[in-house]
Amino acid sequence: MSQLRVLTFDIFGTTVDWYTGVARQVAEILGDLLDAGTFANEWRDRYLPSMARVTGGERDWVYLDTLHRESLDDLLRQHGIDANEATRQRLVQAWHRLPAWEDTVEGLRRLRERHTVAALSNGGFALMTNLVKAANLPFDCILSAELARTYKPDARVYRTAASLLDVEPDEVLMVAAHGWDLAGAAAAGLRTAFVARPREKGPDRAGDRAADVDAEFYATDFLDLAEQLAV
Repeated sequence: MSQLRVLTFDIFGTTVDWYTGVARQVAEILGDLLDAGTFANEWRDRYLPSMARVTGGERDWVYLDTLHRESLDDLLRQHGIDANEATRQRLVQAWHRLPAWEDTVEGLRRLRERHTVAALSNGGFALMTNLVKAANLPFDCILSAELARTYKPDARVYRTAASLLDVEPDEVLMVAAHGWDLAGAAAAGLRTAFVARPREKGPDRAGDRAADVDAEFYATDFLDLAEQLAV
């Protein structure tokens, strides 16, 4: 195998705690109109299906904020909530401000001592710029799926990342808490690392389990991954 030169990181769920961040902001914006945690999970459940319509050719490319807004409008209708435009915009922007997991910042700092560390997310470029800045994430660069005009797990996203960083696919390690993301990366020729985030979906729903994911590395968090990569 080629030497690892680049580590690319999934963001939602792997690097940041989307459930806590979105649920907290939904509660602040909508108050007691609904259960904020349930709403956050219902919104996230529309994430993969909405992107699949783009990657499957059912609709033209749109960036993630547009998909989030369409899913939000549908959910608000289902819950019988007549929110105004300003409220809807605030809710979509919730995905731009999410807290990092406890190990994220220190783990990234250690890992970037010997590797280039890059965010590789389905989030749009503006979303990712805002999120990385708000959470003080020490990435060397941001590689949004927007640059490839498609979404993970389409192989073009992973190969675009390798090409932009001028490395071969097998010199890139994709780090994610989701089996579907790692399967897409492996199919594109990248190496893979699973990081467990059992609290990703909140207290009532479990995240992906290592036993169900095929990867080269398995880590409990970013610090454990740094130990395994000897940094």
